[in-house]
Amino acid sequence: QVQLVESGGGLVQAGGSLRLSCAASARTSSTYPMGWFRQAPGKEREFVSVIRWSDGSTRYADSVKGRFTISRDNAKITVYLQMNSLKVEDTAVYYCASDRFYNGVDPRRYNYWGQGTQVTVSS
Repeated sequence: QVQLVESGGGLVQAGGSLRLSCAASARTSSTYPMGWFRQAPGKEREFVSVIRWSDGSTRYADSVKGRFTISRDNAKITVYLQMNSLKVEDTAVYYCASDRFYNGVDPRRYNYWGQGTQVTVSS
């Protein structure tokens, strides 16, 4: 069983930055893609970004391109999401997700999830 633990959320003013971390518990998951999703109150969970361990390829939602950067630390089995130029509309609970076979944008196809970390951007 893969466990994912997020950290790094908080309150920041618009235009500021935050870095989220997601640590995986199992070495067996070191080859699984890992992604970030977010869910704002009253909205569906939406894709933010994903990275593949195998080749380091990345993918971003259009809403965060150029502002967010996903990266990884293979030795620590940890994925980071550097969020810059934050906007009020980035406010949400951010979740880390992983799956052995899937690295797309549909949250329903990810089997492993973290508990979520709140990101609040004030105006």
